[in-house]
Amino acid sequence: MNPFLSATTAAGDACDVAVAWDRGNDQWWDWYMSLADGPAPSGPLTDPASHDPGPLPSDDALAAELAEPYPLTDAQVARYRAESFVKLPGVLSPGGLERLRVRLRKMLDAAVDPAVGFQSLEMMWLDDPLLRAAVLSPRIGGIAAGLIGADRVRLYHDNALSKEPGAGRTPWHFDAHHFPLASADVVTAWIPLQPTPREMGPLAFARGADTWRVVEDVAFDKHGTSYDRGVSEAFRAREVSVEDGPFAAGEMSFHSAHCFHTAGANLTTVPRMVLATTYFADGVRVVDAPTMVSGDWRKFIPGAEPGEVVASGRNPVL
Repeated sequence: MNPFLSATTAAGDACDVAVAWDRGNDQWWDWYMSLADGPAPSGPLTDPASHDPGPLPSDDALAAELAEPYPLTDAQVARYRAESFVKLPGVLSPGGLERLRVRLRKMLDAAVDPAVGFQSLEMMWLDDPLLRAAVLSPRIGGIAAGLIGADRVRLYHDNALSKEPGAGRTPWHFDAHHFPLASADVVTAWIPLQPTPREMGPLAFARGADTWRVVEDVAFDKHGTSYDRGVSEAFRAREVSVEDGPFAAGEMSFHSAHCFHTAGANLTTVPRMVLATTYFADGVRVVDAPTMVSGDWRKFIPGAEPGEVVASGRNPVL
């Protein structure tokens, strides 16, 4: 039995996730990270290369940067649609990212137990003007809309993700299993707030828009690591190509809800901090039967019941 599950969510067989999640999102992350296969990180942590982000912009200057359109190319759109993800250079300035990092660090320190190895915080845009400018950014939202070919996109939620020094792997997963949205037109921006070498655990992607079908018969395991292991074995057997390279300062990725992805352990002395924001095409409905894998989904799309269109005040159009 997984120690992070309640009696209700632990009931049934290992792949039975039909019940609703009954704890908070912090506990959800504790549970989900426990499903990663492989030994816990060991050995000394290393110092990452020094990084000078240059002068930090004011909040107003960063908001202006976030409002400028990004020159998305046809080749980048084609790559996203063929591979289910794309990494884009220079989306934000190093100074702007450092400004966001400082703000998010302060918010996490105020809200999260420092002993937690994988720290998270959601819905920050409701309380902080700088985070609102980032999460509702016409620049980032415009990229998301361009990649999925939507005239209008709405916000699903924001997410601060800080993988602390020594924290382990994130298991293989795809977001269509997590987000209770009945559409493939869902895209997540993964925004590293520092240069992210392999040793820090950058996001890694299985290439191919249909690669998720390779593992659709792998049984999910809510108690242990067999699902993560099974996905890894299936990808190796089918020689699925994985992009697991570092992220340069200002580089960010966008991945679809059907893109399988993972992330390595943070083997450095510095937290790997990320702002992740998820958007979906206007008009998308809630799936008929959300599961515990969607966590506290009503927090993100309040008032939308199964089968209904998502259009609450917490899901503004960008």
